[in-house]
Amino acid sequence: MIPVQLVKFILAGGTAAAANFGARILLSLWLPYEAAIVVAYLIGMLTAFVLNRAFVFTRVENTLRSQVSWFIAINLAAVLQTLLISLLLARVLFPALGMEFHPETLAHAVGVAVPVITSYLGHRRFTFRSRTP
Repeated sequence: MIPVQLVKFILAGGTAAAANFGARILLSLWLPYEAAIVVAYLIGMLTAFVLNRAFVFTRVENTLRSQVSWFIAINLAAVLQTLLISLLLARVLFPALGMEFHPETLAHAVGVAVPVITSYLGHRRFTFRSRTP
């Protein structure tokens, strides 16, 4: 059985990912693909922090400063995962496969999904520490 906290994390993350994904599409109207991914990720990251703090990890013992520091550190690792996977798929794998149907959009969707589990574990252990599960 999936823990309720993980389900809430996935819902919060899904909402943040939707904000990230939608922002990337809009930002791509004005910014290069790579820059749009990074700025959109920051929008998604802020959304994720607020939702996780309010609804997922409600029994937190560490300070807000500690939470923000760990949240940024864990998400910097995740943004690198997102960027590398998105670029690898959009610039290398999809062209090699001859895929022409929205390769950047599909690559970004996969890139956003990859760090879900590593982020959950990191945030549970470090960002939003508590004595109770």
